Amino acid sequence: MKGEVIVVGGGLAGLSAALRLGDSGYRPIVLESRRRLGGRASSFDDAISGRAFDNCQHVLMGCCTNLLDFYTRIGVEDAIEWHDTIAWCRPDGGRDIMRAKCLPAPFHLATSFGRMKLLDGPGKRAVRRAMWRTLRIGRRGRHRYAGRCFRSLLDQWRQPEDAVRLFWEPIIVSACNTPLDQVAAVHGLQVFQDGFLAGRWHATMGVPRVPLRELYEPALAAITDAGGEVRLGWRASGIGSERRRVVGVETGRGFVRGDTVIAALPWAQLDGLIDPSLRKLDSRLTHLSELGHSPILGVHLLLDRPVMETPHLVMPGRETHWFFNKGTGDDGTQHIHAVVSAADAWMDRSGDAIEAAVLADLAHACPGVRDAEVLLVRPVKERQATFLASAEAEKVRPRVAPSPIGTGGGDLEGLYLAGDWCDTGWPATMEGAVRSGYLAAEAIAGVPLVVNDAPAGLLVRLLGAGSKGR
Repeated sequence: MKGEVIVVGGGLAGLSAALRLGDSGYRPIVLESRRRLGGRASSFDDAISGRAFDNCQHVLMGCCTNLLDFYTRIGVEDAIEWHDTIAWCRPDGGRDIMRAKCLPAPFHLATSFGRMKLLDGPGKRAVRRAMWRTLRIGRRGRHRYAGRCFRSLLDQWRQPEDAVRLFWEPIIVSACNTPLDQVAAVHGLQVFQDGFLAGRWHATMGVPRVPLRELYEPALAAITDAGGEVRLGWRASGIGSERRRVVGVETGRGFVRGDTVIAALPWAQLDGLIDPSLRKLDSRLTHLSELGHSPILGVHLLLDRPVMETPHLVMPGRETHWFFNKGTGDDGTQHIHAVVSAADAWMDRSGDAIEAAVLADLAHACPGVRDAEVLLVRPVKERQATFLASAEAEKVRPRVAPSPIGTGGGDLEGLYLAGDWCDTGWPATMEGAVRSGYLAAEAIAGVPLVVNDAPAGLLVRLLGAGSKGR
């Protein structure tokens, strides 16, 4: 055994770090304040219906290589249901289908996009031109747009307002949980470069078919089997240090000593945990409060009969962004989960107002709901769901590993950070959280642990190579 590493936080970042450390010969000790794992990606028991409801719907794509690796390592990869078709509900109530064909990337979605009635001819041509520019920028060219928001890029590319509202906005806001006029341009480019243009598998959407808490429970056994330990109900109250080096974590149950600590908490929790004297010793901790928050609203609907036939629906131009069909029970009831990303405008709405708005959107997409009885409406407001993936946040997102260089002598030795808010190159996603955990474990172990990006198609690589991104 190479040594013990204290991991504060049992969310995706902490679990993934602990698992990879265990595989690398270390003994991770995970301290989680709650009695369950998964952090924000978890479920709760609804007292009225007796069902397990997720805090919010979580979705991944084929390009999420590290998240998929994590699922495989804890043995839950078969609990993901994959969809190569995305259904869109048009403003006129009709359906459009986006499906990858057998053409080589980046043309695999071109045929279905051309058939969509969501946009008129000029709108489609404008989107195609923007996609071509996105492709030509290439992965390595994204850094040239640092400091800009994605909306400014769309304006530069003269995207019609309908195309922005009905196509770009539903995809980017859902993927990054940040409004178009705030989300960093590098993230908007990444969503299309790595997700939609790179290949058929990259654009395939995965949805867990089990409650989130069941998805992450096996991580406990996986970490234990790797020689680690998970302590539930252990709340950290401070990080101890001596002479610029961490020496352990203070908890309500006593001090847990260790020379290496991974703080895998949401940034606001970590910010409240850090003593002001420690903050001065580590440049990574000085700008945490500048990351901001972006909320998500999830609304669970239980109806007395099936009204939605597709697995999911994108809702362009509506207040609700997505509806997910969670299945029909043996009693004939249907569970539908509505999702609103970047939901600032919803946080102060009453339950009745939320119910009325969401049901109006559902009736627009599925008229049969007007004849159904709504048995239950359960809104779940996640006010601090993710960090705000803005251009400003990109300037202050911290590294996972401490630097030995600094005006005060470098960062705190032995303190590593993990969380989707860290500098992973990804926006606020489950993939970003897992990558941060892998990066922290990699920095401690000194061996490569991060899974490479899924390679783009040959034609995509050729078209994006050496371009000037104009």
